Amino acid sequence: MRWDTIWLNASLATLDPGTGSGGYGGIVDGAVAVRDGRIAWVGPRSELPVGWRAELELDCGGGWLTPGLIDCHTHLVYAGSRAGEFEQRLQGASYEEIARAGGGILSTVRATRAADHDRLLQESARRLQALGAEGVTTVEIKSGYGLDTASESRILRVARQLGPICGMTVKTTLLGAHALPPEYAGRADEYIALVCEEMLPAVGAAALADAVDAFSETVAFTPQQVARVFETARTLGLRVKLHADQLSDSGGAALAAHFRALSADHLEYSSEEGVESLAQAGTVAVLLPGAFYFLRETRAPPIAALRARGVPLALASDCNPGTSPCSSLLLMLNMACTLFRLTPAEALAGVTRSAAQALGLADEVGRIAVGLRADLACWEVSHPTELAYAFGANPCTGRYIGGVAMPR
Repeated sequence: MRWDTIWLNASLATLDPGTGSGGYGGIVDGAVAVRDGRIAWVGPRSELPVGWRAELELDCGGGWLTPGLIDCHTHLVYAGSRAGEFEQRLQGASYEEIARAGGGILSTVRATRAADHDRLLQESARRLQALGAEGVTTVEIKSGYGLDTASESRILRVARQLGPICGMTVKTTLLGAHALPPEYAGRADEYIALVCEEMLPAVGAAALADAVDAFSETVAFTPQQVARVFETARTLGLRVKLHADQLSDSGGAALAAHFRALSADHLEYSSEEGVESLAQAGTVAVLLPGAFYFLRETRAPPIAALRARGVPLALASDCNPGTSPCSSLLLMLNMACTLFRLTPAEALAGVTRSAAQALGLADEVGRIAVGLRADLACWEVSHPTELAYAFGANPCTGRYIGGVAMPR
């Protein structure tokens, strides 16, 4: 038995439901072998095949090996800062009040439109590198701060470039229906027509997006307008995702389920009926505790109902300038446990196995299992619970994509 690389002297949190116990898919004193970028063997070291050989042997120092982490919801390509809005909120202004006064998303749109390609690339690379330093190997990046065809396309081109620069797999999502641009004030239906008739076909023809997202909310777009966007996306062969029920129960979960969305994200105000619809559709619930914390929300997503119906729970940083200016996915593990009462095992699954499902990558990454791409992270911890326990800590000692070491 010959392999390219083998990892030894590590315990494994495989996140494979059929392996081990305790929710982590744990294997104490395990080994992982890779051939041609794929996992070729995984199991206890004591069960390694007789006569095995590997070109490269890596010693994990007695730590833990997990799947590479996956941040399945970010908006990290943008320019400008919204620190002033943070102060406004502390003085009592609501998210909706700031948005209606021309702040919020539109202030970032103005700054992003004014930034050239190189500036966007440089600033966004710093954010992505910070995620990579914490063991992240796959990231979803949304557009949504351009709100015209040229600017949205530029954001997606920057996102496509970031992957090779930062040693990361990047999946891109068109979020043209993020907010109503100022030049379309009072003409939301006309803007949605632009998204459907110009923006989506242009992005599709240039192969800039892997999926399409929208913001269904009282400060954004109606379910009917979002449905038109999703119907157009479907004709172009693009899967959809939805910012759903963040500020009110506007039927977002049910809308996402109707279109068999990969994920429905936020979900603080989702109803029991909405949760049931997600379960029936197989749509992943993406929890965003960073935004919940930053906006000082008091209504948590319906975790118990989601659990009871078997809806997969993913976690993401929601890295963005207005409601989650954070580039630490490890911090989200702690926030999910302290704010939403997830278990540490659920939280780690949320940034590996379930996050992969939220990106349509369940057969590629998110678990340590034979046949999957060898995206791995090595941690100097005595148990994987420590990843959610210690906020502000970063015990990552190695990050690999396809079995190849990446810079942290």
